[in-house]
Parts: sequence; C-alpha cells; structure tokens
Amino acid sequence: MEDIFTIANKNFNSRLIVGTGKYKSFEETANAVKASGADIVTVAVRRVNILDKDQPLLMDYLDPKSITYLPNTAGCYSSEEALRTLRLAREMGNWRLVKLEVLGDKKTLYPNMIETIKSTEILVKEGFEVMVYCTDDPIMTKKLEDVGACAIMPLGAPIGSGIGIQNRTNITLVKEQSSVPVIVDAGVGTASDATIAMELGCDGVLLNTAIAEA
Repeated sequence: MEDIFTIANKNFNSRLIVGTGKYKSFEETANAVKASGADIVTVAVRRVNILDKDQPLLMDYLDPKSITYLPNTAGCYSSEEALRTLRLAREMGNWRLVKLEVLGDKKTLYPNMIETIKSTEILVKEGFEVMVYCTDDPIMTKKLEDVGACAIMPLGAPIGSGIGIQNRTNITLVKEQSSVPVIVDAGVGTASDATIAMELGCDGVLLNTAIAEA
C-alpha cells in the first residue's frame, strides 16, 4: 500500500522533512537532501539565499520543480519580523506553504507562543498555509489549529540538541486531539528518535542538525 503524506491538500511520498541549514555548501546540502529521499526542505529566508539572483542560489542545486521549498522564519523573535519575512518570500517566490517560527529567546530557541498564535492567525487570513513550530503544550497546539494552522510542529527537545523526544506524553496528547498533521520538529538526533516519533502516532519528522553534522 502506498503511504501518502498530506499537508494542506498536497500529497508527498516521504514523511521526512529536511532542513537546509548548517551545511558547508549548497552542493553538500543538495547531496544530503537527495540521499534522504525527502520531498520537502525547509529554508531559512533570512539565512539561506533564495532571493538574491546576483549570488549563488539554493535553487541552482535543488530544483523547486522537483522538491517543495518550505520558507521559514528561523531567527525571528517577533511577530512583525516573521510576518515581514514570509510576505517577502511570497512576493519573491510565490510561496504560500510556509513554516512559522517565532522564537522566545536566543538561549533555548523555544517558541514564543503568544506571538506564534497571533502570527498564525494573521498569515492564515492573508492566504498562507501555515505549518507552525510550537511547544508540546496541547492547549497551545489546539489554539493553533483553531486559528487555521495546516500542520502542528511541536519540538521534541531544544533545537540542535539531538537528545530526542523528552515528553512523549505531551506529544501523544497533541497528536490525539489534532485533525491536521503533527510533525516532530527539533531535537530529533537519531534514526531511533524518528522511529519513536512515528510510534507515538506522529505524521512526520523534521531533521536538520542530525543530518548536516553527521
């Protein structure tokens, strides 16, 4: 039986989403993504060049016609920053499916959920399809779904930590109540961590550091 992964009415074959940060070059990024078999890559609009045609572009190495680009707001610490970043991405690349991150502080890189919920609601009203990096608090994730998030992306552990899912109970609660895909984002350091996420019922996982630093 074919396993289809659906987000915002778009079908994908792989349940793995791969980040494009922390690689030494675009060539290394492309090789890793192709080896992973992922159909979706996240791209930090503020850090990875996808807009300036006078400089090397990620698109020169990963064809947007064969893989889905998911612009994200990594590095944004306010709703205003995040909104401006994604509006620019849509204007320059016509991207509507996006990943929202509004960080709370530079030490933990935990999401600021007040700003995240506010931003999600605004972006949905503007026609974006919003996948949202968030805490594993089921009350907060339900609110995100209520305001129109097309996918919930709770952290398994702090970004870049690679220590695996720290609160399996919460991830299970989030999944049980959600009618949109739940994708574990952050802290997934090994193949076994990814397996645990799927065993908990999650729809997919996002990996960056674990692959880029392998």
